[in-house]
Amino acid sequence: MARKYDRVPELSLKAYTDGDLTARREFEEALYEGFKYFGFIILKDHKVSRDLLQRAYDKSAEFFALPENYKMDFFRKDGQRGYTPFGREHAKDSDHPDLKEFWHVGREFEAGSALEKIYPANMWPEKPEGFRQTFIELYDALEDAGLAMLEALAPSLDVPRDFFRKMATDGNSILRLLHYPPVPEGADPGSIRAAAHEDINLITILVAANGAGLQLLDRDGKWLPVDTDPDNLIVDAGDMLARVCNDVIPATTHRVINPEGSVNESRYSMPFFMHPHSDALLSCLDSCKGDGAKYKDITAHEFLTQRLREIGLAE
Repeated sequence: MARKYDRVPELSLKAYTDGDLTARREFEEALYEGFKYFGFIILKDHKVSRDLLQRAYDKSAEFFALPENYKMDFFRKDGQRGYTPFGREHAKDSDHPDLKEFWHVGREFEAGSALEKIYPANMWPEKPEGFRQTFIELYDALEDAGLAMLEALAPSLDVPRDFFRKMATDGNSILRLLHYPPVPEGADPGSIRAAAHEDINLITILVAANGAGLQLLDRDGKWLPVDTDPDNLIVDAGDMLARVCNDVIPATTHRVINPEGSVNESRYSMPFFMHPHSDALLSCLDSCKGDGAKYKDITAHEFLTQRLREIGLAE
């Protein structure tokens, strides 16, 4: 396919979900090109309301302002759910810890569900009030947007329209509430808020952050600041998608740099990491094999476990 776009596509999700055949095809083409040539797209006209986004940022800031001993009541060494303290995670192949703390929300399910044997249960603090309800709502809204985008990606890769949707249904997707505190005096000089890395998952949907610093590495090797309207979503491709696509769609390298000058304030961010279900096989698509598959087949669970060890969240 000849390259059509010379800048990051800004796409209307409504054009895909509610548009005519022409609008849907244009969305599919732009989504594929955005991932392939720029590493990311910007999504507007989605159904994640401004009120929900603001409520989520308020609750996140309230939680991270609580005493450390309270937050540590929700710490799990594997980092899959609950709280992970400042300085614990590092980028793959980096010896320097990232300057951040975060909270993980996973899929919610009822007691007795078959998913109970697959995924750990969420942990919910009593404070701040409304924390659980807010982030269940946000998780569901972001997942709906993600499933629509995965469906739209399928035709460009010559797989059935429901291929990625089936892979991600009941998946181990994670909503991460991120807090980058003011950079403390005496911080490791080799550390930044988030060192250059690629995400583990299929795609990441990032709510526009409260605070600057996010940069993505474009396919020409240039670091680009990511700035967009706070109502928009930023979407990039992860390692699992790259693996399935044989790097036809490469994973997107990105980082969060430290504040410059006198501006040393907290930054809050909420990425939604869209994962397949644990048994999903990450196997090269026929349409992407070219001269041969670069990666061996592996399940989503095996790959996730391997990567969690590499970034310091599993032993």
